[in-house]
Amino acid sequence: AAIRRLHVHRVMLTGGEPLLHANFWTFCERLRAEGIALSLVTTGLLIEREPSRIAELMDEVVISIDGDAATHDGIRRVRDGFARIARGVAALRVQPRCPTLIARSVVQRSNYRSITATIRSIEQIGVDRLSFLAADVTSPAFNRTEPWSSERQREVALAAEDLSKFSGSISVAEHACAAAFTSGFVDGGAAALWRIYDHYAALAGLREPWVSAVVEPNGIVRPCFFQPAYSAPAGSDLDHVINAAAAIEFRRTLDVRTNTTCQRCVCRLSLPLTADA
Repeated sequence: AAIRRLHVHRVMLTGGEPLLHANFWTFCERLRAEGIALSLVTTGLLIEREPSRIAELMDEVVISIDGDAATHDGIRRVRDGFARIARGVAALRVQPRCPTLIARSVVQRSNYRSITATIRSIEQIGVDRLSFLAADVTSPAFNRTEPWSSERQREVALAAEDLSKFSGSISVAEHACAAAFTSGFVDGGAAALWRIYDHYAALAGLREPWVSAVVEPNGIVRPCFFQPAYSAPAGSDLDHVINAAAAIEFRRTLDVRTNTTCQRCVCRLSLPLTADA
């Protein structure tokens, strides 16, 4: 009911791995019956099991791929994981209704030197676009019971001494994969990679919004993945939670330029404002 009142246009299904949920297909069918577009964020390992169902229900499939075959499989610790993703993409491509296929690659210490190899390998498996994202190492988002330890953060995030090599990797990719950038295959072009550079520079202490609501499986609602949850009575409808006085006050007083969470955020999501926004 709240979804209807809020005129929701799209729902992103993420996790963990959404395709493992016992009620996943029933939930998707109900959302589609409401005329809501669906985006699936997945590891890609299970796509080849039910490509026809995914193609029928999804408008967009975002697949996590962290590099070429050897790099991806090493990071994910899954034997032949890249090959399984490629087979899943191929299975979706032959469906009568193929959703938009987007690869999402998280830039981290294990792959930042090989941006060119990442782009070339992902081009070959047949997705529509590739987006790069920095690793979130500072928040309890995405079902973490608590933020990562300093040791774990250092394993994943680029340090100050890595930045010159990362800069060089981006520059090489701009030249070697120029067509991928100019054609729009790499979402946001080279600028997206340079923003990731800035993000890691900020984490390293060398440098120094938001239009979302996140509904967690337990019913908790956050303004985004990373900010603290809104305060609301148990059982409150979604529209009442996000339009409560405390929630409005949080958004009114939030300064993304000075808020520590926003300064370190890996997601740069924005919408154009209308005249009456």
